Amino acid sequence: MVEEATIIVSKLGGGGSSNAGVVNLAITALLVVAAAAVMYSTTRGRLKSPWSRRKRKHALTPQQWKSFFTPDGKLRDGVKFLKKVRSGGVDASIRSEVWPFLLGVYELNSCKEERDKLRTQGRKNYEKLRRQCRKLLRCNTGESISNGDSDAFIQGMDSAESEDVVSARESLSSEEINSSPVCSDNPIVLEDIGGSTRFIDPNISDSDSTGSDSSQDAEVSQTFPSSSDIKEENEESSEVQSKLRLTEDFSTWQRIIRLDAIRANGDWIPYSKTQADVSEERALRSAEAVGLKDYEHLEACRIFHASRLVAILEAYALHDPEIGYCQGMSDLLSPIIAVMTEDHEAFWCFVGFMRKARHNFRLDETGIRRQLSRVSKIIKSKDSHLYKHLEKVQAEDCFFVYRMVVVLFRRELSFEQTICLWEVMWADQAAIRAGIGKSGWNKIRQRAPPTEDLLLYAIAASVLQRRKQIIEKYSSMDEIVRECNNMAGQLDVWKLLDDAHDLVVSVHDKIE
Repeated sequence: MVEEATIIVSKLGGGGSSNAGVVNLAITALLVVAAAAVMYSTTRGRLKSPWSRRKRKHALTPQQWKSFFTPDGKLRDGVKFLKKVRSGGVDASIRSEVWPFLLGVYELNSCKEERDKLRTQGRKNYEKLRRQCRKLLRCNTGESISNGDSDAFIQGMDSAESEDVVSARESLSSEEINSSPVCSDNPIVLEDIGGSTRFIDPNISDSDSTGSDSSQDAEVSQTFPSSSDIKEENEESSEVQSKLRLTEDFSTWQRIIRLDAIRANGDWIPYSKTQADVSEERALRSAEAVGLKDYEHLEACRIFHASRLVAILEAYALHDPEIGYCQGMSDLLSPIIAVMTEDHEAFWCFVGFMRKARHNFRLDETGIRRQLSRVSKIIKSKDSHLYKHLEKVQAEDCFFVYRMVVVLFRRELSFEQTICLWEVMWADQAAIRAGIGKSGWNKIRQRAPPTEDLLLYAIAASVLQRRKQIIEKYSSMDEIVRECNNMAGQLDVWKLLDDAHDLVVSVHDKIE
């Protein structure tokens, strides 16, 4: 390009001073073309992040949200909806409407009638779980909960159909009036329902009992039990012991849940005015309804928030007894109940959230180890120099980001930033559930495809942003852990998401 410019200039220069202006113009034009060519050659083939401007785009607005629906309440374009959330999050005023779609409570192609049915059934199922929780609480504490207090804590009843309200309240009333305040001899055990395990009350029927004569005959005729009978009895005994052990686990979960609920911070208060303004009378009723103790030092809104945490976390422990409750789960639920005012809706959103996050709380830590390994692979693929330093200080397993993985950046980001990150992450997961892969994303010119592991790319990005300090200053795992803990309040969530999507583009295919 430079040689061509020289030849042209030499030819034009032969015309004397009259051609001077033309020569200067030609030189300028050629230099611009040359610079553009150099720039193109250095950037050719490079994929850009969806957030190349490192700036948050506008959040999904109420007007846009309303325009997405057809007259029968179906989303017109699920891809466009998810793209909008993915690029800017959701306006605070419509989060309670949008989140059930992002978290899989409602299908993207569902109509309003289908969602109304799901909502009604979801409320009933949640209330069944709560009734079991109240019975277990009485069983474990030897105390009864007053009928009035329990009714006061039923969420969403006034908005339901009158027949359902009467039915639910009658069942609660009869349960609390007839049940003994002390646990009966028959323990509350577990039963498999539809392939999943749930706590239930024992239902002992007298219809199978026989008269005394027939019982004696049976004893005479079978003085020595057969080997098959012994095997069956052993299996039944083992099953009962397992169920009783899980019942004991629930008692432990209840204690830990209440401690964590009391300790929950109030960073949600500015974002939930309705719950922040709750009356002291209502807060105290809700606390008594779930058996909350030692809350005298808390203001009314935090007592109410803690009570809701207890109610929903207990219900989840019954819903998913394999996981039950582990510390850290309250951190994930707190933002959800700050947004969702109805407990049954918050519960099912939490269930949707936990479909993936539940692996963070497995006792064998297989889920955590898999995710830490993936963060390590991302860093190794993107920055070999940083990875070699981590190997040198024996931190290549990336255990220093353990907390970020477990509670999904909840401790490192502010309340609003956490929600923004989660919404983008949920949009990716919703796209994958809906079968929107690379081809669907290419149609909307979104270079970084949806990924189940956006959180892990964001965690890796936060480490890479501090590569210089880590390489030059830190020579041990403990020092890197302190650096990661000090990230709290120092991260720009939209720059973090930008860098995370850059990583998806550049290393996703390499580590698969």
